[in-house]
Amino acid sequence: MESWSHSAAHSHNSDRTLVIMAKAPKPGQVKTRLNPSLPLPAVTAFYRCLLDDTLQLARSLGDVEIAVMCPGSDVDEVAGLVGGGVRVVAQTGEGLAAALTSVFQEFATAGHRRIIAFNSDSPHLPASFLHSAFEALVASDLVVGPTFDGGYYLVGAKTIHPGLFEGDGMGTGSALDLLLARARTMELAVGFTDPFYDIDVVDDLVRLAAELKLAPARAPRTAAWMKQWEPAVAQLQTGTEDL
Repeated sequence: MESWSHSAAHSHNSDRTLVIMAKAPKPGQVKTRLNPSLPLPAVTAFYRCLLDDTLQLARSLGDVEIAVMCPGSDVDEVAGLVGGGVRVVAQTGEGLAAALTSVFQEFATAGHRRIIAFNSDSPHLPASFLHSAFEALVASDLVVGPTFDGGYYLVGAKTIHPGLFEGDGMGTGSALDLLLARARTMELAVGFTDPFYDIDVVDDLVRLAAELKLAPARAPRTAAWMKQWEPAVAQLQTGTEDL
């Protein structure tokens, strides 16, 4: 695979690798389900804030190697955003399923022992959830972090499980069920972290705004974006309450 890396990434001795699933913050290509509700530049800036805060969360973990998996066309731009010590790797194929498959092909083949693929839109996740995911991999073949909408915000393994992410359902309310069904077929021992939520639709954004208003340090760049766009987000909240 094509990749970019800072020299510090190769000197890391941790057996824990956190791979952030990301895209370059290009207008109209990120957080598309928010586009009808907010101006396109605002949505693009929002995604950039989410990615920045996700990287901050990853760095707070301590002895964990950090990498980013992204489409090949985004490698140079993403590498310019993430800074030193973070390896950026181009996925093979298109879509989220291909990206997740690429994570374990790339890092398990290279001898990494506990690998977690984490989304780039849950920077407000408690760091303890990520630590517990790595711990779950000590005794499990697979670890999954469920979302409340039927998907998952992270998935981890210690080796490649061919076909684990194949099939329909990625990005839908059946994604978790389909993943667990394939894991059962493969007779994998599955561990879980606590359920959480990522930011896909307006309701998620409104929920995040309320949480960051009380605790902006959880995702400071995203909280600053929320303050800038507070009138627009407040209007969205009024709209959801009217439904």
